[in-house]
Amino acid sequence: MSETTAGTDLLALAPEARDLLFRLARTEDRFADDPVGEDEIRAVHDLVRDGPTAFNQQPLRIHLMRSPGSRRRLVGHLSRGNREKTLKAPLTALLAVDNEFHLRLPELFPHYPGAAAIYARDPVLRERSALVNGALQAAYFLIGIRAAGLAAGPLNGYDEAGLNGDFFPDGRQSVLMVVNVGRPAGPHPRPRAPRLGYEEVHTVH
Repeated sequence: MSETTAGTDLLALAPEARDLLFRLARTEDRFADDPVGEDEIRAVHDLVRDGPTAFNQQPLRIHLMRSPGSRRRLVGHLSRGNREKTLKAPLTALLAVDNEFHLRLPELFPHYPGAAAIYARDPVLRERSALVNGALQAAYFLIGIRAAGLAAGPLNGYDEAGLNGDFFPDGRQSVLMVVNVGRPAGPHPRPRAPRLGYEEVHTVH
């Protein structure tokens, strides 16, 4: 038994779940034509919303591009290589962060009444925290998509200023990433790219 295999035997997660979430899951560019229902995305959201964030701030905002008009608006701001795959995907989610997430902290973190004031008086800290915790929630969202038996194709090739100006003109939110969602059209055309090994993990004494 290899060291890697032996290590996974210590995990509480079933092998089938490990495959579904990580080992066999791939970033997808090609999707089947099957629609992705509202109930499926709601189930994903209801699962991943319990993932931890600092002060339970939950800055991620998910915008589902379901209508042809919204998809055309979105695609106009994507890099050329990302347009066709996005138009063909059954569903596209525009992930953004709420730049004023601290206004919800009295509701979301009531046992520390001073939490909102920390971010209100420090816009640099607020921006960084929104990005870090929004990215953390975006990762939960991608894993949740896989947990639903779907595949995700996250994209970062876009005109950030254009997307923000079109979809978030008041500045309250800022784009974080675009994610295409659906069922894989078939086997992935390329082998999995290499991953760093445990030798890159360092113990500091």
